[in-house]
Amino acid sequence: MSRSLKDINRLLPKSWNRFVFFLDPCNVDIVQRKIKSMALCVSLCPTEELQTYEDLKRFAMLNGSELCSYELAAHKYPSLPERFSKCPKLPVPPSKPLPVFNRCTPVDISCYGKFAEAVVTFVGDNSVLHRLIAGVAASKEIIIGLCVFALVLSMILMVIIRYISAVLVWILTSLVILGSLAGTSVLWWLYIDHRLYGNNTATSKVTKDMKEEVQVSRDSGQALLVYAVAATVFTIILLLLMLFMRKRVALTIALFHVAGKVFIHLPLLTLQPFVTFLALLLFWIYWILVLLFLGTTGNPVQNEETGLTEFRLTGPLQYLTWYHAVGLVWISEFVLACQQMTVAGAVVTYYFTRDKNRLPVTPILSSVLRLVRYHLGTVAKGSFIITLVKIPRLILMYIHNQLKGKENACARCLLKTCICCLWCLEKCLNYLNQNAYAATAINSTSFCTSARDAFVILVENALRVATINAVGDFVLFLGKILIMTTTAFAGVLLLNYQRDYAEWLLPLIIVCLFSFLVAHCFLSVFEIVVDVLFLCFAVDTKYNDGTPGKEFFMDKALMEFVESSRRLERVVERVVERGRGRVKDAVSEGAEMKPMAPGTSSA
Repeated sequence: MSRSLKDINRLLPKSWNRFVFFLDPCNVDIVQRKIKSMALCVSLCPTEELQTYEDLKRFAMLNGSELCSYELAAHKYPSLPERFSKCPKLPVPPSKPLPVFNRCTPVDISCYGKFAEAVVTFVGDNSVLHRLIAGVAASKEIIIGLCVFALVLSMILMVIIRYISAVLVWILTSLVILGSLAGTSVLWWLYIDHRLYGNNTATSKVTKDMKEEVQVSRDSGQALLVYAVAATVFTIILLLLMLFMRKRVALTIALFHVAGKVFIHLPLLTLQPFVTFLALLLFWIYWILVLLFLGTTGNPVQNEETGLTEFRLTGPLQYLTWYHAVGLVWISEFVLACQQMTVAGAVVTYYFTRDKNRLPVTPILSSVLRLVRYHLGTVAKGSFIITLVKIPRLILMYIHNQLKGKENACARCLLKTCICCLWCLEKCLNYLNQNAYAATAINSTSFCTSARDAFVILVENALRVATINAVGDFVLFLGKILIMTTTAFAGVLLLNYQRDYAEWLLPLIIVCLFSFLVAHCFLSVFEIVVDVLFLCFAVDTKYNDGTPGKEFFMDKALMEFVESSRRLERVVERVVERGRGRVKDAVSEGAEMKPMAPGTSSA
């Protein structure tokens, strides 16, 4: 007698069939590496060994947990001919539910021998993979040590980068200028060489067969001329920019110098990447658990093809998955925004404290408390704006991947354009949000007001912002490469004792990826500190001028930059005034000589 879907629905609320039971859990396909047995949803896993079909019947009648296929009646287990294929293999080993995943796993560990055999078979099938995994296993201590070494290097670099930032910046500037000059010179040299060769060809006797080659040669000469002229214009513009922006490059160096001091006075800032990663990890684990519970929620529906019962979300429940996906993006952005707000609050406290010896005992903890008490709404609003931009971009990326190879060229170009525009908008909003959090930490205003104030300040200092972002980002990128290459070099030295160089590959890749990730996390905090310091500096110079009653809050390094800028401005003003004076003198002399007519003579 088969059980109807109504009977299943009637029994489910009472028995809560939330465990997955395999009829033969030890039947592992070694080649495909999966369990070949049928799986059933049961309300209780058998905790004792069941040796006969009578035991199966008794277990089902007492506990309401039927271990045979759904269409078999429990009281007829011993007499049904289908019991051999649709009931568990006897004897049924005792099992316990696996936490979170709710799988009935056998207590007897001998069953897991086949799982190990499947893994060993997979590794043994590929000799290269076997050697790579063996290399990782043999070098696990070295890998762990190098990962710790990358952590230490990142922390040290955040402190000493203020001493090497000036050298890196001017090396970068010199390389850019020399590279542009060299590229322009090479293009002009190629054009002149091609022009001379073309003239020699033109003066020689040209046949009809050579006319096409001559035409191609002329086109190439014109193309080289265009490239050379464009490179010359670019080099001139670059040299002018470097000339007029050298003061702003000096500001970038001063900000890096002060940022290094911030980490000396606020050493707990170096722990921010760990705290943020831990918060994100806990949230992601929670998110995955909720997603697993959602996968087993809903009404049971019998699949007509397989005859098995599936749980499908219907009604309002079917929108929970989308709600859950939006929550993943929003809360992740919220955690990152909390990190930015915490760092901004601590840096603002450091900047606007004149006597650094009177800093709070724990500026980081004070910033966290202010965030929790006053600014959670600001952080939630800023992260929600990023979510509103990121979700459409992710949807478009999913559509693009699904239609890859099927859409026409116009649709593909339109999708890529929309994705690129949304990505640019997201980056701009991220930068504006970060400065809005800093403005909130300075003025304790709402998100919209802080975003407006930050935008006005950024527009007023647009050239400075461009210089700091361009030069500063490249210097930090060089710092990441420095940490990665140093860690990789140390890995090569430590792995040198292993003569099988093929075993170096996977350990070195793991070390390089981890070191670059660690450097990125730590130097991203350094970048946030530099951006907040610049906003504080802009606010300080906007409302203060150094006169009594309007003293600057800035550090000595920034004060030296301001004074040097003022000295340069005074020199420029003197030069301008002298030029104006000479013009006035020339004009006055011309006015005195005006009555002297060309034809008059003195007495």
